[in-house]
Amino acid sequence: MAVATALLIPSASAQPAIAQQAPATAPAPAPFYADIADLVLRSPIVLDSVIRSAVKLRGEQALGAPPGMVRLYVEADLVALVRGTDAVPGRLGWIIDVAPDARGKLPNWRKQRVLVFARPVAGRANQVQLTGPTAQLRWSAAADMLTRRIIAETIATDAPPRITGIGNAFHVAGALPGSGETQIFLQTEGRRPVSLNVIRAPGEEPRWAVALTEIVDEAAAPPAPDTLLWYRLACGLPDALPAAAITALSPQERRAAAQDYRFILNALGPCRRG
Repeated sequence: MAVATALLIPSASAQPAIAQQAPATAPAPAPFYADIADLVLRSPIVLDSVIRSAVKLRGEQALGAPPGMVRLYVEADLVALVRGTDAVPGRLGWIIDVAPDARGKLPNWRKQRVLVFARPVAGRANQVQLTGPTAQLRWSAAADMLTRRIIAETIATDAPPRITGIGNAFHVAGALPGSGETQIFLQTEGRRPVSLNVIRAPGEEPRWAVALTEIVDEAAAPPAPDTLLWYRLACGLPDALPAAAITALSPQERRAAAQDYRFILNALGPCRRG
């Protein structure tokens, strides 16, 4: 759990220096896209670091730790600044809450290479604040690559906006039985246009697409899995069309729009998190 204010922590830098190489351990499992995207989107700083020391805090310095958790002050050597607009020192500290194992032992973080998702601490250039309880990850090539890819997606000029709700949904039945088109307009941060479209034709699989402009053209397509647009939809859309979005439709049109919306959700797949 991140804490709201920085603490005055005695420096652990007097301990012997260690090599910037993590000990041999089992490979970290491949991260889920949504887990890393959650962290990237709320973290202005991302660090690739090797931990030098982890000191258990006691007394007033440990106040605020969740029940059953132990609060540590970590010092680490910077390997790379993955994300950040300002220069950072070569050695940084932060606070993290960890759970002891069944024997009461704490994880041994010394020499471990980690990815850290954080925000700056005002007035303390050598400290950062974690942006969540899972914001310190054991480094792996897969996690590093995915983090950098998501960062690039978020700063692209055409990055999709955050979905805040559903506006209106419309359905128009086609001339032939079983044909029709549904269009669903989404509410977004910054009021940028995003719409979902489903077209059904007799004897064919339904086709759907997402458009990021006011006009839906033939080039519109579903988002590729594990991309920022997929994440915005799969992790941001509600489980069903809200009643307010379909009040202007007839009962038959409502059923068709709801069916097409469910088709879209099934095509997106679940927003998996670890």
